[in-house]
Amino acid sequence: MIVIGSGAGMNVAASALRQGHTVAMVEEGPLGGTCLNRGCIPSKVLIHAADAIRDAEAASESGVKLTLAEVDYPRLKRRMWDIVLRGRQEMERGVKATKGLDLYNTVGTFASDHVLRVGKDEIKAARIVIASGARAQVPRIPGLDAVEYHTYRTIFDVEEKPESIAILGGGYIGCEFAHFFSAVGTKVYLIGRNPLLLPKEEPETSALVKKRLSAHAEVYTGTDVLRAERTAGGISLTISDTARKSERVIGAEQLLVATGVRSNADLLRPENTGVKTDDRGWILTNQYLETSKPGIYALGDALGHNMFRHTANYQAGIVEHNLWEDSKRAMDLHAVPHAVFTDPQVGQVGMTEEEAKSQTKALVGIAKYQDTAMGYAYADPDAFVKVVVEHPSRRLLGATVVGPQAATLVQQVVNMMSSGDQTYFPLAHAQIIHPTLTEVLASAIGRMKPVNFEYDHKHVHGKH
Repeated sequence: MIVIGSGAGMNVAASALRQGHTVAMVEEGPLGGTCLNRGCIPSKVLIHAADAIRDAEAASESGVKLTLAEVDYPRLKRRMWDIVLRGRQEMERGVKATKGLDLYNTVGTFASDHVLRVGKDEIKAARIVIASGARAQVPRIPGLDAVEYHTYRTIFDVEEKPESIAILGGGYIGCEFAHFFSAVGTKVYLIGRNPLLLPKEEPETSALVKKRLSAHAEVYTGTDVLRAERTAGGISLTISDTARKSERVIGAEQLLVATGVRSNADLLRPENTGVKTDDRGWILTNQYLETSKPGIYALGDALGHNMFRHTANYQAGIVEHNLWEDSKRAMDLHAVPHAVFTDPQVGQVGMTEEEAKSQTKALVGIAKYQDTAMGYAYADPDAFVKVVVEHPSRRLLGATVVGPQAATLVQQVVNMMSSGDQTYFPLAHAQIIHPTLTEVLASAIGRMKPVNFEYDHKHVHGKH
């Protein structure tokens, strides 16, 4: 077997080795993929420190005034590199010690049918798994190619705290790094072309994240960057609202470009082996993660949607099953969760209200944290939970949590959506520890109302 990509692809490689196959692992970067080296893990080590700072500031609402003595930026970075390098080195040692596993640390390109060129060698296998990930999409901005800038792949290499940073992009990466850098004392300019931050989230989420980040950073939405220039102190950006009614110049020491990602598939030249891609270069698969070429599978970010490590791990399990078992297992993506570790934290799963309304009769319930005892204790008047439920089945379609412990709280919805009849009844019938934030979730369910239909009289007075 050939496996391209050592993130979730390593899961499939391990499965093949257990089956007694020899495996060629092709990885152009450090072992561990995006999550370990330049994504989930290092960013959360940094963001935990930012959360601690913001929590300390918010403590005054509870009657406790705390003063920040120091941000030990070098120590933050050492802790980050400790976990990254330890994980990477453990993988390197494991690969070297594993018989039947050959590592090709280079970009692989398909030369012909099931044949991959890796450096000066060509390797061939009946089974190939493409888990090649994605890379930063850099916009065409006049002057950008003449200035120094970072993407998510290089921003972790900044070893000294910058005095100021401009961040292009109002998505997950932009909002998370705006939170981190602003919390540790860097002047932050967050610039998004879309009128909304986190535009794929519920509108209430986008509005609250913008409100909270704007308290600590200059946030510009619906804004174009007209040109970039090098300056003695770093870079300058000329920005304008999308209607071109006004312009201003922003100067910063560092620049982070976080305007999305593009497929790595073009580097592989998949057309040479009959693997089809869409018009943006993302690899096409069926529900079994089979590509258009028999014997070749693809998973993870290479597909261009649900680009989360937990989803890639899930898809690796699907591929493992379909490689070795007679029966095929299809993907089930109705309950794909994600979190945005910004200020405030965001957790989301499944459909938004608008998505649900376009497909079925929907009930929506919203509750504020502060309406419950533990939520009140957190002293965050804006934090909320929103649930979306199908009528009349009471099947959970989606949920959003914005506030402290959002990712942990929304996981309860994910679990219910992934088991039994996918209704909220397990929570409704359970004893909920009092006081906990789970009561906010229960409160949101208790406040559900129809949003695109009206109850008939029999339903209102009948059995619910």
